[in-house]
Amino acid sequence: MNPWIAGARPRTLPAAVVPVAVGTGVAIGSDSFVGWRALVALFVGLSLQVGVNYANDYSDGVKGTDENRVGPLRLVGSGTKPAKQVLAAALICFALAGVAGLVLAAVSSWWILLVGAAAIAAAWFYTGGKTPYGYRALGELSVFVFFGLVAVVGTAYVQIEALPWVAWAAAVPVGLLACAMLVVNNLRDLDTDAMTGKRTLAVVLGDPITRVLFTLCLSLPFTVVLGIAIARPWALLALFAAPLTIGPSRTVLAGAQGPALIKVLGETGRLQLVFGALLTLGLAL
Repeated sequence: MNPWIAGARPRTLPAAVVPVAVGTGVAIGSDSFVGWRALVALFVGLSLQVGVNYANDYSDGVKGTDENRVGPLRLVGSGTKPAKQVLAAALICFALAGVAGLVLAAVSSWWILLVGAAAIAAAWFYTGGKTPYGYRALGELSVFVFFGLVAVVGTAYVQIEALPWVAWAAAVPVGLLACAMLVVNNLRDLDTDAMTGKRTLAVVLGDPITRVLFTLCLSLPFTVVLGIAIARPWALLALFAAPLTIGPSRTVLAGAQGPALIKVLGETGRLQLVFGALLTLGLAL
């Protein structure tokens, strides 16, 4: 695989695709679907996701916290690409997201620019800067906010120019599944993070509780769907994704370590995509 593609961490991209799809499902169900705005929102989400992956690669690489990791290729930590090139790639992605966000702001509301600026800042300071919040056990909170609430509600808003409660409700399970991706990623890296002083939520909570947290992030979305079904009954279609939680939950609760958790990351991404597709369809009907 091309190192730049590997460095973009394709298995994390469902975290960008799913919230845009679900937000668009809300818009379709509200008879306010605007296709080109949905596509631009998707471009923003993907640009931010790839940008944050490159930015994390750069920041962790120059800090030396990526030298002994298990998992996807680290461009800087492995010496595959110079740090300056990876930084440039991250900044290009953020710039592209900013330009696309400007287009959406121009046709909806200018406060979208403030949200976009906050998203880019959150992406950079996750592991960048002198006091990265990703090293302070706040990564999952940020993911829930920006790849859950902001992405779903924002996508719905730029199409329907309103903030219905169903968009906020639908954002909760999406945010939880995005958090699950980060939780299992940090569980895999728990030992190396602890040794390098990177205090992720997994490091703070410890191995056993982190495993329970992961299973909760997989199961709670289906409870939320029951509430959404009060207004959009077809949202119950998302329950058909529930069997996909069994495999990754069993693996994590059984104590899987290191490379075994890479497979769980892929399974969690698959769950995100299937759940997102079914919820999107249910919200649209």
